[in-house]
Amino acid sequence: MRKIGLFLIILTFLILQTGCWNSKDIQTMAYVTAIGLDYEDGKYITYVQVLNFANVSKTDSSQLGKNIPIWIGKGKGETVTETFNAIYATSQLRVYWGHVKSIVCTERFLKNGKRVKEAYDMINRYREIRYNVLLYGTKESLNDLFQQKSILNLSPTDSLLDNPSQIYSQRSYITPHYGFKIISEINEPGQYAMLPSIALDKEEWTEDKQPRSMFRIDGAYYQKGSQTLGWMSEKEMEGFRWLQEKLSRSPINIPDTKKPVAAIVIIEPKSRILPSIRNDKVYYTIKLKVNAYVDEMVEDISPEDMRKLAENVIEDQLRKTYEIGLSKKIDVLQLGERLYRNYPEKWHELNQRNDFNLDADSLDKVEVKVKLQHTGKYKARAH
Repeated sequence: MRKIGLFLIILTFLILQTGCWNSKDIQTMAYVTAIGLDYEDGKYITYVQVLNFANVSKTDSSQLGKNIPIWIGKGKGETVTETFNAIYATSQLRVYWGHVKSIVCTERFLKNGKRVKEAYDMINRYREIRYNVLLYGTKESLNDLFQQKSILNLSPTDSLLDNPSQIYSQRSYITPHYGFKIISEINEPGQYAMLPSIALDKEEWTEDKQPRSMFRIDGAYYQKGSQTLGWMSEKEMEGFRWLQEKLSRSPINIPDTKKPVAAIVIIEPKSRILPSIRNDKVYYTIKLKVNAYVDEMVEDISPEDMRKLAENVIEDQLRKTYEIGLSKKIDVLQLGERLYRNYPEKWHELNQRNDFNLDADSLDKVEVKVKLQHTGKYKARAH
C-alpha cells in the first residue's frame, strides 16, 4: 500500500508539472506594443516598441505621470521574417507579440504597394498577433515616433497611436483603420484602400513651458490593388468625413469663412451614393442626411438659416475633396465602389478601357439635409 500511495503522489506531482511546463513569468518577457516597417537599400527594416509590462500595469495615482521607459529594437533583412529573427538575436528575453496594437509603415515602405499586403500577411500568420491591429503610414522617423509618450507622460498604449477611439469620439475626421479592413479594401475590386497617416505635432503642447510633441493624424495614404497612389492631407480630405457612418462628432463653422456666425457639430451621418448611366456615361448623386446641434453662436441667426448654411458648407467640402482627389487620380469618395456593386458589368467595361474613370462631371448632384436638433442650453441667440 505504501508503494501504491507513493506512486500516486509522484504521478500527481508530474501531472501538475506538465500543466505549467510552458508557462513564462511575465517579468521575463519583452512585450511588443507596436511594429514599424521600413525599406532601404533593398532591405527590409523592422522596428519594435517594447514596454515593461510591470510599469504599464501600475495604475495607482502615485505612479501617474512617472516616466515609463520605452525600448526600441531594430532588425534588418532580405525578408520581414529575417528582420524579426535579427531582433530575436539580441532581445535577451523571449519576445511576446500578443500586445501589438499598431503597425506603422514608412513612405519608403509604402512606395511598393505589394509590400503592405505581403508584410501584413506574414505578421498576421503568427498566432500571437491579433486581427484587430491598427495600421498607419507615416512621414516621420520610426525611431522618433516610437519614443513618443502620451500626455502626462502616460504610456504609448494610452495615446492616439494605440488608442485613437478616445480622440475620434470627440473629433471625428479620419476614422481609425484596422489592418484586416485595409487588406480587404486592397483586395476588393473598385475600392481604394485608405491608410491613415500619423505624425508628430510639435507646435501645440508644452510642459512647464517646454515644447512637447504629440501624435496627430494628419492625412491618409491611398492604395488601389498593389499600387500606392499618393497622400492627401486632413484638410484636403475634409469632405470625406461626411460619408463615414461611424462619425461620432465633427464641427464646422457656418459659413466656412474667416468670419463665421456660428459653429455647429455634425453627428450621425447617413449617406447613399447612387450611380446612373446616361448616354454611356456614369454620373453619381450623393444623398446625405445628418443631425446637428449648435456649439457656439457669434451672431444672432435663425435655426433655418443655420441649417441652410450648414448644408452649403457640407456640399462644398464634399465637392472640394472630390476635385482634389480627381487631380491625384484618387477616388476619395469611393464612388466607383458603388458602381461596382450596382452595375458590375458597366464597371468591368469601363475598367478595361481605363483604370480611372472619373472626371469633373462625374459627381452630378450632392443633396444634403441637415436636421438641427437643438441649440444647447441657450435659445437660438448669440447673447
